[in-house]
Amino acid sequence: MAPPPSLPEKPALLIADTSVVINMNATGCAEKLLKALPHRVAVVDVVVDEIKGGLRKGRQDAVRLAQLIDSGLVEVVTLGPQGLIQFESLVIGASSGTLDDGEAATIAYAADVGAHALIEERKARRLAADQYTAVPLGCTVDLLKHASVERALGIGGIADALHNALTGARMRVLPHHIAWVVGVIGDERVAGCLCLPEAVRKQALARL
Repeated sequence: MAPPPSLPEKPALLIADTSVVINMNATGCAEKLLKALPHRVAVVDVVVDEIKGGLRKGRQDAVRLAQLIDSGLVEVVTLGPQGLIQFESLVIGASSGTLDDGEAATIAYAADVGAHALIEERKARRLAADQYTAVPLGCTVDLLKHASVERALGIGGIADALHNALTGARMRVLPHHIAWVVGVIGDERVAGCLCLPEAVRKQALARL
């Protein structure tokens, strides 16, 4: 049985972490995806700065994000006083209990305003689940699984978007999404996606 959707059908505010922005860019259809969603998607200014840092390494995600912001498809938000307190609690302390600035800002803002946090790193999701139980968590795959996106892209378009993100951004697929991703992109593509678990790739190869 497929897991229940992590994102609501009704409009909500989604706060995207750095990795989610990079994954969306890599899909090749970020604009169409965002237009299809009934939700507002925002990034904290901390995440914008983090992505801009990639320009020094030749990455163009900051340019693509700027285009999405200019077109009104992504909003930029800033931590308020309470959000800053929560942010500091997530970045100051022992490394085992702290996060990168972008992850911390995403969780802190979502907790402060009652939004969904789109994060994919295992540690960040674990800390959010432990310390911010009221914050609903989502990820890039949840965006692509949304019924409105499926209607806009079609299953073939979703398959291409998934494959692009897996190969272009090494998108992390959460365990409960593995079966769905395999079913959508097919065994041949799965076998060549090095970011997927080795066991999953071997099983796909054996079925070819």
